[in-house]
Amino acid sequence: MSNKQGIYLFSPSSAVADPDAVERARQNLTAEGFRTVVDRGALAVHQRFAGTDAQRLAALGRALKQKQPIVMATRGGYGLGRLLPLIDWKAVADSGKRFVGMSDFTAFNLALLAQTGAVSYSGATAVADFGGKKVDELTGALFGELMRGELEILSFETEDADAVDCRGILWGGTLAMVASLVGTPYMPRIRGGILFLEDVAEHPYRVERMLTQLWQAGILQKQKAILLGHFTNYRLAPHDAGFDMPAVVKWLRRTVKVPVLTGLPYGHIASKATLPIGKKIGVATEPGLVHLVLDEHDHDHDHGDGHGHDEDHDHDHGHGAHAHAGHAGHGH
Repeated sequence: MSNKQGIYLFSPSSAVADPDAVERARQNLTAEGFRTVVDRGALAVHQRFAGTDAQRLAALGRALKQKQPIVMATRGGYGLGRLLPLIDWKAVADSGKRFVGMSDFTAFNLALLAQTGAVSYSGATAVADFGGKKVDELTGALFGELMRGELEILSFETEDADAVDCRGILWGGTLAMVASLVGTPYMPRIRGGILFLEDVAEHPYRVERMLTQLWQAGILQKQKAILLGHFTNYRLAPHDAGFDMPAVVKWLRRTVKVPVLTGLPYGHIASKATLPIGKKIGVATEPGLVHLVLDEHDHDHDHGDGHGHDEDHDHDHGHGAHAHAGHAGHGH
């Protein structure tokens, strides 16, 4: 493929455990049609972090100044929360870069949206998704199509979704990170949004506790829909006695009275979509299927005051020509 888009890989959170995985990620991203450049601090280690706070901030500074259009986190883990007050968010937005990451990177995605209204991306990371011997076909295809502006519609199968047909700003990420921002200047104030959530290694009672925080903070009930990705790697105990993730979903519906849709191909899983955070999208259901309309080709954009706090803000990146209706899990 000519005219390859470039990806700059940097490490804003935890240290990379296996340097070879970054090299494999480079090779696999090249095979997906991207050129890659690795930040010189990407493999740094300080305690559990990819370098000291100052080193990781410097890496972000380099990412803003270099010429590749896409900036991708090597991995999540822990560490971005410490940096949020030290980052020049206007400079991040003004760089025009497309920032991609997941998990701990949720803090970056949401802080950028709260502070500037700019769109960024949640889903693929270098090591988890491109650092293995093989790349999951769906993950690679969906990431590539979104970055090239070709992904108009993402459709996925669901066993449990309330009927809905609405538009709103898509936002969210890893539930623990979303909850950690409540009450801070880095929590987007979005009314009429479409909130998506996932988490890993959190027992259903912890998931419910974080959802309770978002509900009691007045956040969940202001959304038009709540999309649930995959909640993985937890173990139920005998005394749970039937209290499981489906029970939490049932409680959520009953309590918040907002449409809840499950099955979003997003989470700490092999097959995942990359999603635009801060972009206005459409959501529509039919029996057993949910359609996310990511690109509607409308050229009438109202950027409002640029702070992304109002459901009418529309930040749009690219207008692709290829509709994609991949049913997640069925590959291409």
